[in-house]
Amino acid sequence: MGTALVTGATSGIGEEFCWQLAAAHHDVVVVARRKDKLEELAEQLHQIAGIRVEVLVADLSVAEDVERVAARLRQDEAPIGLLVNNAGFALGKAFVDNSLEAEENALDVMVRAPMALSYAAARAMRARGRGAICNLSSVASETGAGTYSAHKAWIRAFSEGLSEELRGSGVTVTAVCPGPVHTNFFEAAGVDMSAAPQWLWASPEQVVSEALDAVRRGQVLVTPRPVYKVAMGAMRVSPRWLTRRVMRSIPHM
Repeated sequence: MGTALVTGATSGIGEEFCWQLAAAHHDVVVVARRKDKLEELAEQLHQIAGIRVEVLVADLSVAEDVERVAARLRQDEAPIGLLVNNAGFALGKAFVDNSLEAEENALDVMVRAPMALSYAAARAMRARGRGAICNLSSVASETGAGTYSAHKAWIRAFSEGLSEELRGSGVTVTAVCPGPVHTNFFEAAGVDMSAAPQWLWASPEQVVSEALDAVRRGQVLVTPRPVYKVAMGAMRVSPRWLTRRVMRSIPHM
């Protein structure tokens, strides 16, 4: 995979991607909004794993920042062999109770930015005849539960379509659909998940390990952990009205 570029790199799943890629001796370009956090992570990765780390400060809700990241993906020097579109967040409110500005910000980060970055990466990788794109979707993509699930459903469908467009080019696309993960994802959105049983949760290590294994195989869709493989299958065959009704009892993401 050569050099990897990871968005949302300073916490949770994104940070775990950086550490597992570093352990496999891949250089990384780390992308997030906070320069101090990025520089701290970069120093740790370099000192512990001995890899080369580039810091790219960018707010993916800002078009100019997205273009700077896309420009890095287009570079021929130290080419990017793996793009991980990981940046995202829970909204924590129902659509009609949220501000339109907050909803548009989420759309920019979780749909427009991955589309623009995938476009830049796919074209550059196809020209070289090799590369991989890994997009973070979610089991929420099957739930029909608000705009977060809509964004993640878009990511999954987009990844499937792009993977077919790139078939035979040497470039693969993988969409990862995890369930709840032990990160600060829910806490940051003010979503109380304390009542959720422990068996529902995955660790970032589990999710990233399965995701990278799928990328290496060229697998298009991967759902980490058996319990969520079953859940995804069940939601696909269940009546949609039943899935929507069950999701009413779960806090908004």
